[in-house]
Amino acid sequence: MSMEQTENQKMIAEMINDFGEREIKPFMMDWDEKQEFPLQLFKKLGSLGLMGVLVPQEYGGAGFGYLEYVTAILELARIDGSIGLSMAAHNSLCTGHVLQFGSEEQKQTYLPKLATGEWIGAWGLTEPNTGSDAANMRTVAKEEGDFYVLNGAKNFITHGKSGNVAVVIARTGEVGDSHGMTAFIIEKGTPGFSAGRKENKLGMRASETTELIFQDCKVPKANILGKVGDGFIQAMKVLDGGRISIAALSLGIAQGALDVSIQYAKERQQFNKPIASYQGISFKLADMATKLEAAKLLTFQAADLKNKGKDVKKESAMAKYYASEVAVENATEAVQIFGGYGYTKDYPAEKYYRDSKLCTIGEGTSEIQKLVISRAILK
Repeated sequence: MSMEQTENQKMIAEMINDFGEREIKPFMMDWDEKQEFPLQLFKKLGSLGLMGVLVPQEYGGAGFGYLEYVTAILELARIDGSIGLSMAAHNSLCTGHVLQFGSEEQKQTYLPKLATGEWIGAWGLTEPNTGSDAANMRTVAKEEGDFYVLNGAKNFITHGKSGNVAVVIARTGEVGDSHGMTAFIIEKGTPGFSAGRKENKLGMRASETTELIFQDCKVPKANILGKVGDGFIQAMKVLDGGRISIAALSLGIAQGALDVSIQYAKERQQFNKPIASYQGISFKLADMATKLEAAKLLTFQAADLKNKGKDVKKESAMAKYYASEVAVENATEAVQIFGGYGYTKDYPAEKYYRDSKLCTIGEGTSEIQKLVISRAILK
């Protein structure tokens, strides 16, 4: 696998950098402070092809592969982690689930709207009492004629309020049975389907996170994704690709933290010399850069294997685990390099610091990634 950027990757990086200077950087701290989800920004990202990066052109998408996708998330997160996170969740989870497991009719109905940013997508797996233990979910779907009736709640759902459509996994069998859950497509406005409390978060504050609530919500059988009972298995496969997107998100934050640290270390003078000239600082930068490169290799390796249709369970877990930890380490060192200014909102280090931690938690904690990796190598 070559690490040299393709022309498509270079084009995407340049496009996002130009877009970010105009459309994101001037407003991102205001969005962060107000916890405002900038819905119109994502409509603009849709017009650039960034809301359907992996979706074939026949469904209105960009038709790119995982190398371009990783590049797009990285470059967005380098500017603002919240925007990178929402773009990744929309692409990998909701849109990705329909793309991988939807019928042709479902793809024709939903993908053109999702891929262009006309609609925002949400994805519901996590529940208040079942985070990593998703197989014990309590949201149930009971068959009634031509419908399934859902009751229960999901939480920590990206775009739970603003999303136009959600893919939701609910229990249709016994508790703990991995073949006892089913995936449903549920549109906003469906009776009995509503958004609950919005989370007040440490970081990623411009990426909306809410509850989803189901109260006698009737969903037509035509909205089942794949077969009844396959929802959990589908979700695990979706997360294999989703972990690559969180690794890419982590890379962007780690890269952004390194970029601002290098710039500051060259400009900041102490004892009549830039602090970059002191070994205490230059060695921090060396460690940050080295770990970032290692994380990139893992992430792009996983993306390359995914492009080739290989099983990436282990590789995506490794990439997500390592890259997310590097994001936290780089962001922490950035705050230290900035000193007192790193602790203020007038400088960029503190936002990378706050945003980075989500990467070690979302779409499977670091501990869960270790579990996936250890099972793979001990099989």
